[in-house]
Amino acid sequence: MRSFTVAGFVFLVMLCGLAIWQISESGDISGDVRPTDILDATPGPEAEVESFRVLDGEGANSIGERLVERKIVGSVTQFRMLVALMGYESLLQPGNYEFQQRTSVLDAVQRIRFGRVATRVITVIEGWRLEQIAGAVERSRLGTAGEFMKMAVAENFDYEFLDALPPDSSLEGYLYPATYIFNPGVSVGEIIEEMLNAFDANVSVTMRQRAREAGLSLHEVVSLASIIEREARVEAERPVMAQVFLRRLREGIRLEADPTVQYALGNDTESVDEFGIWKTGLTLADYDTASPYNTYVQLGLPPGPISSPRLASMLAVLNPASTNYLYFVARPDGSHAFAESFAEHQANVEKFTQ
Repeated sequence: MRSFTVAGFVFLVMLCGLAIWQISESGDISGDVRPTDILDATPGPEAEVESFRVLDGEGANSIGERLVERKIVGSVTQFRMLVALMGYESLLQPGNYEFQQRTSVLDAVQRIRFGRVATRVITVIEGWRLEQIAGAVERSRLGTAGEFMKMAVAENFDYEFLDALPPDSSLEGYLYPATYIFNPGVSVGEIIEEMLNAFDANVSVTMRQRAREAGLSLHEVVSLASIIEREARVEAERPVMAQVFLRRLREGIRLEADPTVQYALGNDTESVDEFGIWKTGLTLADYDTASPYNTYVQLGLPPGPISSPRLASMLAVLNPASTNYLYFVARPDGSHAFAESFAEHQANVEKFTQ
């Protein structure tokens, strides 16, 4: 305890000495540079956040000069001297930082010394479509939604699991749901690559082999899983839904999945969810929408995924339940009533949708 107190006292004396020296250099303390800026520059409530990159091998004097130019700290001398007093000359860490204007010199020095770089967090939610992910990227200030959508095309990335797709195919369904942390300098392409890496790491070799054994391509697995992702609210129902859809595919019966109609309609301004993407309250006319994604009109799977499915939905497709259901309808609580016959299904529809 005593050694800490002595060290703290010595450091305080050094700071006071630096402050006094700074005053003697400037002649007064009435200007922009104040000795208190060393410890607490007190940014105003509307102080702008400045992005600032420290280059590899850059020295304290160069960093300090640029910090002053950007109005992040008030004195090159204070910054340089504090770095020297604390023995940090060779320990300043390169990277992308963020500072408010009029940050204290001590805060700036400590953050650069310990590499407290700025980060951006993007969370891809299960069941999101590509436009929603693009919106999250834009909100994180790492790129525009337009840039993201333009870049999110199969031909821009080299992954084995994308080889079977046409070059102009979007990456819908392949951007793995997870929380990602990025530095501010990251490119949109690097963001997408990180999400594709997560897909590659989580969709195991065993899963891909299991798909082949089931007579399904990985693209078909992801496509069906993306529909289940939008349908299921109860975890235990995912394998049952998978069984229903797989049986319908085998027997040549249309899937008739509402989320595919929502996807076909896209951003319908008349009735959308809180994200402004998925239309709610589908009408009879909506079910007749001409689109290769509308499984009420088209037989078989849609051309590709309609959302980013979680791993559980993909595993459900690869390990469907052992049932004979052909139909299901949603109950008010979000669970589903399953049926083997059309008559039983009609009874469920009347019971739960009236």
